[in-house]
Amino acid sequence: MMRSLINILDLSVAEIDELVAAAEDIIADPGKYADACRGKKLATLFFEPSTRTRLSFEAAMYELGGNVLSVSSGSSSSAAKGESVADTARTVSCYADIIAMRHPKEGAPYVASINASIPVINAGDGGHNHPTQTLADLLTIHREKGRFENLTIGVCGDLKFGRTVHSLIQAMSRYEGVRFVLISPEELKVPSYVKKDVLARSGIPYVQTENMEEVMPELDILYMTRVQRERFFNEEDYLRLKDSYILTPKKLVNARADLSIMHPLPRVNEISVAIDDDPRACYFKQVLNGKYIRMALILKLLKEAGK
Repeated sequence: MMRSLINILDLSVAEIDELVAAAEDIIADPGKYADACRGKKLATLFFEPSTRTRLSFEAAMYELGGNVLSVSSGSSSSAAKGESVADTARTVSCYADIIAMRHPKEGAPYVASINASIPVINAGDGGHNHPTQTLADLLTIHREKGRFENLTIGVCGDLKFGRTVHSLIQAMSRYEGVRFVLISPEELKVPSYVKKDVLARSGIPYVQTENMEEVMPELDILYMTRVQRERFFNEEDYLRLKDSYILTPKKLVNARADLSIMHPLPRVNEISVAIDDDPRACYFKQVLNGKYIRMALILKLLKEAGK
Protein backbone atom coordinates (compact mmCIF):
# COMPACT_ATOMS: atom_id res chain seq x y z
CA MET A 1 0.00 0.00 0.00
CA MET A 2 1.16 3.54 -0.78
CA ARG A 3 2.80 5.28 2.21
CA SER A 4 0.47 7.88 3.74
CA LEU A 5 0.31 9.85 6.99
CA ILE A 6 -2.93 9.26 8.91
CA ASN A 7 -1.75 9.16 12.53
CA ILE A 8 1.36 10.77 14.02
CA LEU A 9 2.40 7.27 15.17
CA ASP A 10 2.75 6.31 11.48
CA LEU A 11 6.08 8.11 11.79
CA SER A 12 8.94 6.67 13.82
CA VAL A 13 10.93 8.90 16.16
CA ALA A 14 13.79 8.74 13.64
CA GLU A 15 11.47 9.89 10.85
CA ILE A 16 10.21 12.81 12.95
CA ASP A 17 13.82 13.82 13.59
CA GLU A 18 14.47 13.54 9.85
CA LEU A 19 11.47 15.75 9.01
CA VAL A 20 12.46 18.36 11.61
CA ALA A 21 16.00 18.42 10.17
CA ALA A 22 14.61 18.76 6.63
CA ALA A 23 12.34 21.62 7.69
CA GLU A 24 15.28 23.37 9.36
CA ASP A 25 17.23 23.06 6.11
CA ILE A 26 14.31 24.52 4.13
CA ILE A 27 14.17 27.47 6.56
CA ALA A 28 17.93 28.00 6.19
CA ASP A 29 18.00 27.76 2.38
CA PRO A 30 14.51 27.94 0.79
CA GLY A 31 15.96 28.61 -2.68
CA LYS A 32 17.43 25.11 -2.75
CA TYR A 33 13.91 23.67 -2.74
CA ALA A 34 12.19 26.11 -5.13
CA ASP A 35 11.93 23.53 -7.94
CA ALA A 36 11.77 20.34 -5.85
CA CYS A 37 8.15 19.61 -6.87
CA ARG A 38 8.16 21.10 -10.35
CA GLY A 39 5.44 19.35 -12.38
CA LYS A 40 3.82 17.77 -9.30
CA LYS A 41 0.26 18.42 -8.12
CA LEU A 42 -1.17 18.44 -4.59
CA ALA A 43 -4.94 17.96 -4.21
CA THR A 44 -6.30 19.65 -1.08
CA LEU A 45 -9.65 18.01 -0.26
CA PHE A 46 -11.18 19.97 2.61
CA PHE A 47 -14.69 18.93 3.60
CA GLU A 48 -14.53 21.00 6.80
CA PRO A 49 -13.61 24.70 7.26
CA SER A 50 -9.92 25.55 7.47
CA THR A 51 -7.71 28.58 7.01
CA ARG A 52 -4.21 27.77 8.26
CA THR A 53 -4.02 24.09 7.40
CA ARG A 54 -5.36 24.37 3.86
CA LEU A 55 -3.41 27.52 3.00
CA SER A 56 -0.20 26.19 4.55
CA PHE A 57 -0.43 23.01 2.46
CA GLU A 58 -1.05 25.09 -0.65
CA ALA A 59 1.73 27.56 0.18
CA ALA A 60 4.06 24.63 0.89
CA MET A 61 3.41 23.07 -2.53
CA TYR A 62 3.75 26.39 -4.38
CA GLU A 63 7.04 27.14 -2.61
CA LEU A 64 8.31 23.73 -3.72
CA GLY A 65 7.51 24.71 -7.31
CA GLY A 66 4.43 22.48 -7.59
CA ASN A 67 0.77 23.12 -8.31
CA VAL A 68 -2.45 22.74 -6.33
CA LEU A 69 -5.92 21.37 -7.11
CA SER A 70 -8.36 22.43 -4.41
CA VAL A 71 -11.74 21.41 -3.00
CA SER A 72 -12.49 23.85 -0.20
CA SER A 73 -15.87 22.51 0.96
CA GLY A 74 -17.98 19.37 0.67
CA SER A 75 -20.71 21.32 -1.09
CA SER A 76 -18.38 22.10 -4.00
CA SER A 77 -17.49 18.45 -4.65
CA SER A 78 -19.30 15.29 -5.69
CA ALA A 79 -19.52 14.40 -1.98
CA ALA A 80 -22.63 16.62 -2.06
CA LYS A 81 -24.10 14.12 -4.54
CA GLY A 82 -23.32 11.21 -2.26
CA GLU A 83 -19.99 10.09 -3.69
CA SER A 84 -18.06 7.89 -1.26
CA VAL A 85 -14.68 8.84 0.18
CA ALA A 86 -13.22 5.74 -1.50
CA ASP A 87 -14.45 6.78 -4.95
CA THR A 88 -13.29 10.36 -4.39
CA ALA A 89 -9.81 9.08 -3.53
CA ARG A 90 -9.65 6.86 -6.61
CA THR A 91 -10.83 9.73 -8.80
CA VAL A 92 -8.41 12.31 -7.45
CA SER A 93 -5.55 9.81 -7.83
CA CYS A 94 -6.05 10.21 -11.59
CA TYR A 95 -5.33 13.94 -11.41
CA ALA A 96 -2.81 14.56 -8.63
CA ASP A 97 0.40 13.16 -7.15
CA ILE A 98 -0.50 13.56 -3.45
CA ILE A 99 -3.62 14.36 -1.41
CA ALA A 100 -4.15 16.38 1.78
CA MET A 101 -7.61 15.64 3.21
CA ARG A 102 -9.64 17.18 6.02
CA HIS A 103 -12.94 15.51 6.85
CA PRO A 104 -15.48 15.80 9.70
CA LYS A 105 -15.78 11.99 9.96
CA GLU A 106 -13.14 10.13 11.96
CA GLY A 107 -11.36 7.62 9.75
CA ALA A 108 -12.23 9.22 6.39
CA PRO A 109 -8.58 9.98 5.45
CA TYR A 110 -7.69 6.38 6.32
CA VAL A 111 -10.41 5.12 3.97
CA ALA A 112 -9.04 7.45 1.32
CA SER A 113 -5.50 6.17 1.88
CA ILE A 114 -6.41 2.51 1.31
CA ASN A 115 -8.23 3.36 -1.92
CA ALA A 116 -5.94 6.02 -3.40
CA SER A 117 -2.98 5.14 -5.61
CA ILE A 118 -1.08 8.21 -4.34
CA PRO A 119 -0.04 9.28 -0.81
CA VAL A 120 -2.76 10.72 1.45
CA ILE A 121 -2.04 13.14 4.30
CA ASN A 122 -4.62 13.43 7.07
CA ALA A 123 -5.22 17.16 7.54
CA GLY A 124 -7.66 16.55 10.41
CA ASP A 125 -10.46 14.01 10.81
CA GLY A 126 -13.19 15.02 13.25
CA GLY A 127 -12.05 14.81 16.86
CA HIS A 128 -9.57 12.07 16.02
CA ASN A 129 -6.15 13.04 14.60
CA HIS A 130 -4.33 16.02 13.14
CA PRO A 131 -0.79 14.73 12.55
CA THR A 132 0.56 17.65 10.49
CA GLN A 133 -0.47 20.11 13.21
CA THR A 134 1.51 17.91 15.58
CA LEU A 135 4.51 18.06 13.25
CA ALA A 136 4.20 21.87 13.27
CA ASP A 137 4.03 21.72 17.08
CA LEU A 138 7.10 19.47 17.24
CA LEU A 139 9.12 21.74 14.95
CA THR A 140 8.13 24.70 17.13
CA ILE A 141 9.09 22.89 20.34
CA HIS A 142 12.43 21.87 18.85
CA ARG A 143 13.18 25.39 17.59
CA GLU A 144 12.21 26.97 20.93
CA LYS A 145 13.67 24.39 23.33
CA GLY A 146 16.32 22.64 21.26
CA ARG A 147 15.06 19.25 22.42
CA PHE A 148 12.04 17.00 22.90
CA GLU A 149 13.25 15.30 26.08
CA ASN A 150 12.84 16.41 29.71
CA LEU A 151 9.97 18.83 29.27
CA THR A 152 6.88 19.54 31.38
CA ILE A 153 4.02 20.27 29.01
CA GLY A 154 0.77 21.84 30.15
CA VAL A 155 -2.21 21.34 27.83
CA CYS A 156 -5.20 23.52 28.63
CA GLY A 157 -8.83 23.85 27.52
CA ASP A 158 -10.75 21.29 25.52
CA LEU A 159 -8.81 18.09 26.12
CA LYS A 160 -11.75 15.79 25.36
CA PHE A 161 -12.46 16.71 21.73
CA GLY A 162 -9.17 18.42 20.85
CA ARG A 163 -7.56 16.29 18.15
CA THR A 164 -4.40 18.44 18.28
CA VAL A 165 -4.02 17.61 21.98
CA HIS A 166 -4.46 13.87 21.43
CA SER A 167 -1.88 13.81 18.63
CA LEU A 168 0.62 15.91 20.63
CA ILE A 169 0.32 13.60 23.64
CA GLN A 170 0.90 10.58 21.38
CA ALA A 171 3.97 12.14 19.79
CA MET A 172 5.64 13.50 22.93
CA SER A 173 4.99 10.32 24.93
CA ARG A 174 7.79 8.66 22.98
CA TYR A 175 10.48 10.91 24.42
CA GLU A 176 12.38 10.52 27.70
CA GLY A 177 11.63 12.70 30.70
CA VAL A 178 8.36 14.15 29.40
CA ARG A 179 5.60 14.99 31.89
CA PHE A 180 2.10 16.29 31.18
CA VAL A 181 -0.09 18.65 33.19
CA LEU A 182 -3.69 18.31 31.96
CA ILE A 183 -5.68 21.49 32.69
CA SER A 184 -9.41 21.39 31.94
CA PRO A 185 -12.89 21.50 33.40
CA GLU A 186 -14.27 18.14 34.51
CA GLU A 187 -16.45 17.85 31.40
CA LEU A 188 -13.52 18.31 29.00
CA LYS A 189 -10.90 16.00 30.51
CA VAL A 190 -8.59 13.93 28.32
CA PRO A 191 -10.46 10.74 27.29
CA SER A 192 -9.69 7.68 29.38
CA TYR A 193 -8.37 5.78 26.35
CA VAL A 194 -5.65 8.43 25.84
CA LYS A 195 -4.66 8.18 29.51
CA LYS A 196 -4.70 4.38 29.44
CA ASP A 197 -3.39 3.55 25.95
CA VAL A 198 -0.87 6.37 25.58
CA LEU A 199 0.21 7.89 28.89
CA ALA A 200 -0.02 4.87 31.17
CA ARG A 201 1.29 2.44 28.55
CA SER A 202 4.33 4.65 27.93
CA GLY A 203 4.88 5.27 31.64
CA ILE A 204 4.44 9.03 31.19
CA PRO A 205 3.68 10.86 34.45
CA TYR A 206 0.77 13.28 34.39
CA VAL A 207 -1.47 15.27 36.70
CA GLN A 208 -4.98 16.58 36.10
CA THR A 209 -6.14 19.91 37.46
CA GLU A 210 -8.77 22.57 36.94
CA ASN A 211 -6.47 25.35 38.19
CA MET A 212 -4.15 26.87 35.57
CA GLU A 213 -2.39 29.38 37.81
CA GLU A 214 -1.51 26.77 40.43
CA VAL A 215 0.62 24.73 38.00
CA MET A 216 1.99 27.60 35.88
CA PRO A 217 5.46 27.72 37.58
CA GLU A 218 6.09 24.07 36.62
CA LEU A 219 5.61 24.43 32.88
CA ASP A 220 8.17 24.54 30.08
CA ILE A 221 5.37 24.66 27.50
CA LEU A 222 1.75 25.81 27.81
CA TYR A 223 -0.39 24.49 24.95
CA MET A 224 -3.70 26.34 24.90
CA THR A 225 -6.76 25.14 22.97
CA ARG A 226 -10.17 26.60 22.27
CA VAL A 227 -13.41 25.07 23.47
CA GLN A 228 -14.80 23.95 20.11
CA ARG A 229 -18.45 24.82 19.50
CA GLU A 230 -18.63 22.36 16.56
CA ARG A 231 -17.78 19.40 18.82
CA PHE A 232 -20.70 20.02 21.22
CA PHE A 233 -24.14 18.45 20.92
CA ASN A 234 -25.58 20.94 23.39
CA GLU A 235 -25.27 24.74 22.93
CA GLU A 236 -25.95 25.29 26.63
CA ASP A 237 -22.91 23.19 27.60
CA TYR A 238 -20.74 25.09 25.11
CA LEU A 239 -21.78 28.50 26.45
CA ARG A 240 -21.19 27.38 30.02
CA LEU A 241 -17.67 26.10 29.35
CA LYS A 242 -16.27 28.26 26.54
CA ASP A 243 -14.69 30.89 28.82
CA SER A 244 -13.37 28.43 31.41
CA TYR A 245 -9.74 29.25 30.71
CA ILE A 246 -8.55 32.58 29.36
CA LEU A 247 -4.81 33.25 29.48
CA THR A 248 -4.04 36.83 30.59
CA PRO A 249 -0.80 38.58 31.62
CA LYS A 250 -1.88 38.26 35.26
CA LYS A 251 -1.93 34.46 34.98
CA LEU A 252 1.66 34.51 33.69
CA VAL A 253 3.08 36.35 36.71
CA ASN A 254 4.56 33.15 38.16
CA ALA A 255 5.40 31.52 34.83
CA ARG A 256 8.96 30.75 33.79
CA ALA A 257 10.87 33.35 31.80
CA ASP A 258 11.50 30.75 29.08
CA LEU A 259 7.94 29.39 28.95
CA SER A 260 6.74 28.69 25.40
CA ILE A 261 3.05 29.54 24.88
CA MET A 262 1.53 27.56 22.03
CA HIS A 263 -1.90 27.31 20.41
CA PRO A 264 -2.97 25.43 17.24
CA LEU A 265 -5.31 28.33 16.34
CA PRO A 266 -7.88 29.62 15.56
CA ARG A 267 -8.00 31.58 18.79
CA VAL A 268 -11.39 32.78 19.99
CA ASN A 269 -10.71 34.45 23.33
CA GLU A 270 -8.72 31.85 25.28
CA ILE A 271 -5.51 33.89 24.91
CA SER A 272 -5.76 37.62 25.54
CA VAL A 273 -4.35 39.74 22.69
CA ALA A 274 -2.23 41.37 25.40
CA ILE A 275 -0.11 38.18 25.32
CA ASP A 276 0.73 38.55 21.60
CA ASP A 277 3.73 40.83 22.21
CA ASP A 278 5.10 38.66 25.02
CA PRO A 279 8.36 37.05 23.77
CA ARG A 280 7.08 33.74 25.13
CA ALA A 281 4.15 33.69 22.67
CA CYS A 282 4.89 31.12 19.95
CA TYR A 283 1.52 30.55 18.27
CA PHE A 284 2.18 32.63 15.16
CA LYS A 285 5.59 30.98 14.89
CA GLN A 286 3.69 27.67 14.86
CA VAL A 287 1.71 28.88 11.84
CA LEU A 288 4.89 29.56 9.87
CA ASN A 289 6.55 26.37 11.08
CA GLY A 290 3.51 24.47 9.80
CA LYS A 291 4.32 25.50 6.23
CA TYR A 292 7.94 24.39 6.49
CA ILE A 293 7.20 21.00 8.08
CA ARG A 294 4.49 20.31 5.47
CA MET A 295 7.04 21.09 2.76
CA ALA A 296 9.35 18.50 4.31
CA LEU A 297 6.52 15.95 4.57
CA ILE A 298 5.37 16.42 0.96
CA LEU A 299 8.94 15.87 -0.21
CA LYS A 300 9.34 12.74 1.92
CA LEU A 301 6.08 11.08 0.80
CA LEU A 302 6.59 11.90 -2.88
CA LYS A 303 10.12 10.52 -2.74
CA GLU A 304 8.94 7.31 -1.07
CA ALA A 305 6.18 6.98 -3.69
CA GLY A 306 8.81 7.26 -6.43
CA LYS A 307 7.22 10.45 -7.77
